[in-house]
Amino acid sequence: MSEFATSAAPRDVVRRQYLASAAGDLEALRATLAPDVEWTEMAGFPLAGTYRTPDGVTSHVMERLGKAWDGWTAHDDTYVVDGENVVVLARYTAANKATGKPIDVRVAHHFVVRGGLIVRFEQFVDTALVRDAMSD
Repeated sequence: MSEFATSAAPRDVVRRQYLASAAGDLEALRATLAPDVEWTEMAGFPLAGTYRTPDGVTSHVMERLGKAWDGWTAHDDTYVVDGENVVVLARYTAANKATGKPIDVRVAHHFVVRGGLIVRFEQFVDTALVRDAMSD
C-alpha cells in the first residue's frame, strides 16, 4: 500500500474521500468516515440535512445523488488546511436525469478530520443553481 493510501494527514484523508466518491467506490468512501460522523448538506440543497454514520451518509447522500443525476462529480480544486480543519474549494458537475439539464456550480466543503477519519462535514453551495437544473 502506498503512503497516501494509509496517511492519517487530514488533507490525504479528505482527498481519498473525493477519489472514492468520483470512482463510485462507496466502501472506500465509508472507510474515510468516523463511525459517529456528522455530514451536513446545506439548507435548500435537495438532500438538506445532517446524516450520521458512514452507511447513513452514503445511503442518504451519495446513493441518492446517483439516482437523480448522471455523472455527479465533486471536483476538488483547492485545499486550505489548518490543523484538523480542511476547506476544499470545488465544483459539482452533473446532468439531472429527469430534466437533462446540466450543472457546473462552485462549492466549498469544510471537513474536520481526527484520528485519520472525517468526523464532520459541512457543504456550502448555491442551492438555487442545483434546484434550477431539477425543474422544467
